[in-house]
Amino acid sequence: MAEQAIRLRKQLESANFDPQNYVKHLSQQSDGDRDLQEHRQKIQALADETAQNLKKNVYKNYRQFIETAKEISYLESEMYQLSHILTEQKSIMESITQSLLSTDKDETAKEMLAAFPKDTEEVKQRTLTTLLEKVEGCKNIMDTPGRYLVYNGDLVEYDVDNMAQLQKVHAFLMNDCLLIATWLANRRGTVKYKYNALYDLESFAIVNVKDHPPMKDMFKILMFPESRIFQAENSKIKKEWLEILDETKKNKVTKEKHKKEEVEVPNSPVRPEALVSTNPFDDKETNPFDSEEAVDLSLEWIQELPEDLDVCIAQRDFEGGVDLLDKLNEYLKDQPVNLRVKNLRVKVDERVRQLTEVLVFELSPDRSLRGGPKATRRAVSQLIRLGQPTKACELFLKNRAAAVQTAIRQLRIEGATLLYIHKLCNIFFTSLLETAKEFEMDFAGNTGCYSAFVVWSRSSMKMFVDAFSGQVFDSKESLSTAAECVKVAKEHCKQLSEIGLDLTFTLQSLLVKDIKSALQNYKEIIIEATKHRNSEEMWRKMNLMTPEALTKLKEEMCSCGMSNFNQYTGDDCWVNLSYTIVAFTKQMMAFLEEGLKLYFPELHMVLLESLREIILVAVQHVDYSLRCEQEAEKKAFILQNASFLHDTVLPVVEKRFEEGVGKPAKQLQDLRKSARTIRVNPDSTMSQV
Repeated sequence: MAEQAIRLRKQLESANFDPQNYVKHLSQQSDGDRDLQEHRQKIQALADETAQNLKKNVYKNYRQFIETAKEISYLESEMYQLSHILTEQKSIMESITQSLLSTDKDETAKEMLAAFPKDTEEVKQRTLTTLLEKVEGCKNIMDTPGRYLVYNGDLVEYDVDNMAQLQKVHAFLMNDCLLIATWLANRRGTVKYKYNALYDLESFAIVNVKDHPPMKDMFKILMFPESRIFQAENSKIKKEWLEILDETKKNKVTKEKHKKEEVEVPNSPVRPEALVSTNPFDDKETNPFDSEEAVDLSLEWIQELPEDLDVCIAQRDFEGGVDLLDKLNEYLKDQPVNLRVKNLRVKVDERVRQLTEVLVFELSPDRSLRGGPKATRRAVSQLIRLGQPTKACELFLKNRAAAVQTAIRQLRIEGATLLYIHKLCNIFFTSLLETAKEFEMDFAGNTGCYSAFVVWSRSSMKMFVDAFSGQVFDSKESLSTAAECVKVAKEHCKQLSEIGLDLTFTLQSLLVKDIKSALQNYKEIIIEATKHRNSEEMWRKMNLMTPEALTKLKEEMCSCGMSNFNQYTGDDCWVNLSYTIVAFTKQMMAFLEEGLKLYFPELHMVLLESLREIILVAVQHVDYSLRCEQEAEKKAFILQNASFLHDTVLPVVEKRFEEGVGKPAKQLQDLRKSARTIRVNPDSTMSQV
């Protein structure tokens, strides 16, 4: 059968297999319906086997499928970035080409402007005044002297993120600024538009947006770190906007440059003789132009520095921009300060402000927080290089606080509290440790920022404790669960001491109120349960019925520290103690163990007083029973229970408390001495305790 199956498989897998001929040949050779049914079962079995092998291969290569999908996703992201860079480079090359082609146009325009300067500006100013009368809120636009209209037209604004149409606008391009006005739905007289924004020509950059149907004929205006995108009516109008915007920006720069040169050059020639000082006490001859000529600002990289900084900001090349600034500062470090240097500083300072705004935006909590603290290293290092370590520290800590808070909020609340606390501690303390290591790396040379990190760590710990307490204490979990959760938090907190950050005291001070309340609540529960058992006390020996139950009780009492419990057990599964005393012992020792897990010095008196109150309830009950009982046999049994409390239970409590705390408890010793009077003198009273 196996050979037939292999032969059938090879026949079906052959390259020249023809289903019709195969079925025809099979029907001719078969003797009847039974042969066809058997052959059908063979093919079905072969199909099932093939499907099963296919499933196994899918499961076997499942991880490879996932990794391949990730690689494809990464490749898609890189290709998108590459496409974006190529688009920007193409737009830059197009702008360079257009600037070269428009050189002749600029010269012709200058000649026309020189021939008819007054009439042209007057006409443009009158036109601008007439148009601005139709814009609401533009009364002060014409207060600037020499301002005139260059170009205007209707545009449609789109959302930068999702390319949804926002509104219809009308743009007014003037010789020094760009005015954006929105259309009014309810027109009032001649007023058609409403003032929206006014941008100085030096405050934004123009970027040509590549056509991606149906989105076409668009261009973008970048005002770092923001941007706006507009759509022209057609490609011709878009081209006019790009050319005129670029030309107007250049004309403004050229005009300001000429004005500065006119200010720097004196109006009348000065004779060299007049520059000679007539003061007989001067040892050297001074020349007021020496400082001007001492600084050489004609170097090509200095002339192109403002534009290079704009390019670095636009391309997010923060390191390159800061390198240029460092190079300039190093060049001007020992140079005298004159008017030309001041003018250069003004231009550069504006770019520094823009670069700082972009870096601040990179560190804002609104940005993606998935990269962890390492994702902030680039922006932080450049802000520090710009001489703003305090701002970098503040923004870095705000970013990490938002990241930690987001991670805690996204943590799914589990049904099991201890499981949730393990996840919470792992997320929080891991983030805190990573942040501390990144902070130490980024701000190694700025020791003054470490105090800010300590303050931030305390505030972050408070945020953690709020989430911790809300799950552990507000939900009324048992004391044992609360103790385990606090123990987990303490262990994670100790790990921070590896880097010199000890927040254990901070954690304890924030938890002391909740732990104190939990101890007192659980104390009240034990006292109420003990009183309830005392009210039903019959002072009878315990009969556990089975040897297994007796063995289990011995193990429980031994784990509580009662090593001599065997002397209180009798024959046939009897225990020579009352059920009330045994249950009280187990409950009190469990409370002591959980309290020691939660213990720190601020809770010393709370735990001690709680133990004292719990023990006092049992001791007073024994005292009262001895005074009220008249039957000798029962009185002897009560004295035996009192002896167990005094000689076995209370010493174990004192010893265990001293081991857990590190010092003896005088209050417990006094309580044991007072309880001794019950065993020695049964007629005594505990009213003095």
